[in-house]
Amino acid sequence: MWDTEYGRTEVAPVTASGSGDPAGAARRLARCALAAAAAAIVALLTALTGGLLILLAGLVGFAAAAMGLWWFLAHRGLPRVAGAVVAVGAPIGVLVLFIVGGVWGNALVALALWGVALGCARTALRRPDREWEAVMRGTPAARPRRPVLIMNPKSGGGKVGRFGLVARAEALGAKVVLLDPSVQTDVTALARKAVADGADLLGVAGGDGTQALVAAVAAEHDLPFLVVSAGTRNHFAMDLGLDRTDPANCLNALTDGEELRVDLGWVDGRPFVNTVSFGVYADVVQRPEYRDAKAETAVEVLPDLLKGGEGPRLDATVDALRLPAQQALLVSNNPYSAPDPFGVSSAHRPRLDRGELGVIGIRVDGAAQAAELAVRGTQAAGLNVLTARRVEIVGSPGNSHGTATPGTISVAVDGEALTLPTPVVCTLRPGALRVLVPRDRPGVVPPLPPLDWRRITKLAFHTPRTP
Repeated sequence: MWDTEYGRTEVAPVTASGSGDPAGAARRLARCALAAAAAAIVALLTALTGGLLILLAGLVGFAAAAMGLWWFLAHRGLPRVAGAVVAVGAPIGVLVLFIVGGVWGNALVALALWGVALGCARTALRRPDREWEAVMRGTPAARPRRPVLIMNPKSGGGKVGRFGLVARAEALGAKVVLLDPSVQTDVTALARKAVADGADLLGVAGGDGTQALVAAVAAEHDLPFLVVSAGTRNHFAMDLGLDRTDPANCLNALTDGEELRVDLGWVDGRPFVNTVSFGVYADVVQRPEYRDAKAETAVEVLPDLLKGGEGPRLDATVDALRLPAQQALLVSNNPYSAPDPFGVSSAHRPRLDRGELGVIGIRVDGAAQAAELAVRGTQAAGLNVLTARRVEIVGSPGNSHGTATPGTISVAVDGEALTLPTPVVCTLRPGALRVLVPRDRPGVVPPLPPLDWRRITKLAFHTPRTP
């Protein structure tokens, strides 16, 4: 079966479906993976004289680049300049060492062999006959008779108009409520009015923040909810497997749809469909200039927030486990398949119905810990990856966060900037939301199994018993 924490599988591996002997094919792939990995190591060790030393220097250079990046982000003045020089110069220096030492050819061969090893290993660990368990499956749904869709024409750079969503939805029998971008609109009130007027489905073509507000009303009245991927990032739509390249395809659910039961997150009485962020990221989002210049704003304000590792911290309680003095905390509606704090924007949640919050906490006290995080990843001491049913967050005593006043902390709920009184509590309502999706969802892709070389080794040398 598949474990709820980041898609880890505990079943016996097999290879692609349709094989006459899947166990034998998986065993051969595992052996191929081990052989390719060993060949990659040999290619590195047979470099010219001093090659091994240069390769070790490459690892040091990687760590140095991470330390330089930390200095650049956490300091101003001369330390920031020095950090930028190290962050850029370390990889260049490693490349020069590879060329001068004559090991660049070996490195390319080793890289190719390692790619073969990874491909064979992941294929050997796959269970195509059980992959249906790793993704959400819908049930047949009746066609709604009085659907109401709320559309934001400004969202996603004008996707509503660019893809003709209003005309398409109305042609399929939906009533469209078009928001006026120049007026502050209470979308929750609009959704409640639509329900009072007899709507049997609510939907949104807009950003994830708007999606969450209307989804909460749909969940409250046990009505189906339709997601149209007309936002900027469309994280919720991505994790539902919807077509993000053409939001008009999402409207096919009105005539040929199926229903998913998914979880809905709550943070201090406010719903969220994706993530709630605390700490440095939430503080950056609070800045008025962030919307128009995200990267520039982050680079400008991070030194004031991090203060060289001495900036404000957060204390969290994840179920019964305490996480003290965290600089950043991400709480997600179900865990991500790749628990990487730097890759969450591109990672996805294969299931939204496991009934657990995903939690990623980061604590970096200096350049050395930044290097450890870069080299060791999820095994680093400064990174905590957990799942929970309840998360409670407070600011560390004596610390204020960003624009927050004492007794409050900055929070980013599905990317929207808020300031909430502490303690802030995140919970999950399992199966609270009925989501109507098209039968054809191109984004439904089972997550790759995580690499486990011990299992690969065991599989490669396992000899089946003969009857």
